Amino acid sequence: MKKLFAVLAVAGSLFANAQEKNQSKSSSPVTFGVKAGLNGSTLTRGDGYEYDNNEKMKVGFHAGVFANIPVSEKFSIQPELLFSQLGSKSDYNYRTSSGNYRRTQHYDYSTTLNYLSLPVMVQYNILPQLYVEAGPEFGYLLGGRTKGDLTTIETTGNSITVNHTDHISQNISTGLFNRFNLGLGIGAGYYFTKSFGVTARFTAGLTEVYKYNEDDKVRNNAIQIGVAYKFK
Repeated sequence: MKKLFAVLAVAGSLFANAQEKNQSKSSSPVTFGVKAGLNGSTLTRGDGYEYDNNEKMKVGFHAGVFANIPVSEKFSIQPELLFSQLGSKSDYNYRTSSGNYRRTQHYDYSTTLNYLSLPVMVQYNILPQLYVEAGPEFGYLLGGRTKGDLTTIETTGNSITVNHTDHISQNISTGLFNRFNLGLGIGAGYYFTKSFGVTARFTAGLTEVYKYNEDDKVRNNAIQIGVAYKFK
């Protein structure tokens, strides 16, 4: 993780130096900047589950660098390189029974998926300081972690025979996940000054998160809210 942030910091420094050189060559230069903020993400699922399931939003963060490339007075292209935490909170029950014996397992845990993301946004300037955007986002799964509780209740008739909780905290097995992720993002931003602004974006996943899902289609969805700073 520390190495990743070091890479992003070096990239931001290189972008700033390149911007200083570029300003002397063009009246409409490419601008570079940094951005960071919060993610509210979920893993959307299809109808393949045979047990009670409830996916909740999980809070993570994103941080990275970007380049804004004007292509006309109103349009620009903005590629970004971000570290982005996606995933979901899961709350579901899995039940089995045989005769008067019943077993219920209640899962309450969060899954954090860490991606290196490359969004490429096409931006349209409604006003000089206000824009809307849309474009694809390419991601590569770096790893992740699952953390939470598993409560098991076993009953025979009306008597509870077993009731215990196990705590889960472990790294995900990346072999079970598709490493590449594709999404489609739409958003907007507003710059209070020439350098400082706020951003908002929703990204809908288009590709399957897990490798071996036949019935269920699990995809990443995320709302991102943050701030951006352009080097001038």
